[in-house]
Amino acid sequence: MLFNSLEFAVFLPLIFLLYWFLVPKRARYQNILLLISSYIFYGWWDWRFLILIFCSSILDYAIGIQLQQNTRKKERKALLWLSITVNIGVLVLFKYYNFFAESFVDAFTLFGASMSIDSLDIILPVGISFYTFQSLSYSIDVYQRRLEPTQDWLSFLCYVSFFPQLVAGPIERAKNLLPQFYKLRKFNYSQASDGMRQMLWGFFKKMVVADNCARYVNLIFDGANELSGSTLLLGALLFSFQIYCDFSGYSDIAIGSAKLFGFDFKQNFAVPYFSRNIAEFWRRWHMSLSTWFRDYFYIPLGGSQGSTIYVLRNIFIIFMVSGFWHGANWTFVFWGFTHALFFVPLFLFKTNRNYLDIAGQDRMLPSLKELCSILFTFTLVTLAWVFFRAETISEAFAYLKTIASPSLLSQPSFIFESKMVFSLFFIAMLVVMDWLGREYEHSLIYIHKKLSKPLRYGFYYLLAMIIFLFGVKDEPFIYFQF
Repeated sequence: MLFNSLEFAVFLPLIFLLYWFLVPKRARYQNILLLISSYIFYGWWDWRFLILIFCSSILDYAIGIQLQQNTRKKERKALLWLSITVNIGVLVLFKYYNFFAESFVDAFTLFGASMSIDSLDIILPVGISFYTFQSLSYSIDVYQRRLEPTQDWLSFLCYVSFFPQLVAGPIERAKNLLPQFYKLRKFNYSQASDGMRQMLWGFFKKMVVADNCARYVNLIFDGANELSGSTLLLGALLFSFQIYCDFSGYSDIAIGSAKLFGFDFKQNFAVPYFSRNIAEFWRRWHMSLSTWFRDYFYIPLGGSQGSTIYVLRNIFIIFMVSGFWHGANWTFVFWGFTHALFFVPLFLFKTNRNYLDIAGQDRMLPSLKELCSILFTFTLVTLAWVFFRAETISEAFAYLKTIASPSLLSQPSFIFESKMVFSLFFIAMLVVMDWLGREYEHSLIYIHKKLSKPLRYGFYYLLAMIIFLFGVKDEPFIYFQF
């Protein structure tokens, strides 16, 4: 079920009314409704995938209990590896089997050998990368005794499958989310109204900015061989805003939806395009995934401890694995590799921990130095997105080569089309709003705090009207494929 669909427009108010007005005021009954509604939400695509998420949840729930009861180091480690093997094994089977099989055959072909391996004709379960990591982090935390395992199977099933963040995150840690299922939730008007504001901003980002950009991104990337460098640069810029607004828009809708039911999620995006170097960008982009890889992969590898060569190895591994998480294609691996290259100079010169505050702290505008740093970082990120969007690495290099050609100085195609003008206007509107609201969880908090009631409600109605008039309906979210 898509957030931006008619089905969800019926589903969410219905569950909201049942949850607050008809379900008995006990946490267990609230959880039963949430579990049923979450399974309906997820099974809307294909009910067979419910078997997968249910079995994964039950396995990690049982392993968590066994990890607490067992004191023998070898047996506890075996239980942890059982959880890791099953979770990652299922992920590899559905998401990466065909990639590894094809790469294996291609490797043998390079040496003149001929062989074939049957590929699997299977559908990638929606959101499998997200709920697999969420469930797996619970087992790791229990194993490391950072978390007491739950005896409440219903709460654990809700934790894994809670519908707002089930399909595309944020990847919530059990330490934050699981205890929220134990207690009765009481309606909080301030929390719910802020959730509505965040959802409204998320729908604007997704349906208006991202999906209007997508129309031209598809045209430009599909016809890259016949277009000028200036047009390809325009396509790369549009894709930068498309993927940011598509994914952060989903996060805003997810976090806002959770607030309607009395839950608090961690922030997942913190205006990453105002970052002043790549390290800051990764502290602000898809924060739940970045911190997951840091805590469960980078630090166990050794993190920043040890010799420079050792740490550089860890940096390249973590960025490339993070890229590979996004999809079974070498383009994603290379995208991660480019970000590692961008990050390495910051590590070597020990500037990767700079900029822990926000740009333009306590000022309306950034300094000239900050502005140059922001534009330079955004340029690097935008060029790297070309590898993320392209079908092959060679296509990405050809795309960048055209951008660097003399045709970069020509007039871009599509630039004066009315839909393009509107897209650029909405991007400008987004940038201004994100800058004004950069110190808050989402931009509409700034409007709520700074404007009088008539003005802020007027702005909310304006956003709703823009979504109604210019929003693209039923367009899937990019991160559903991950």
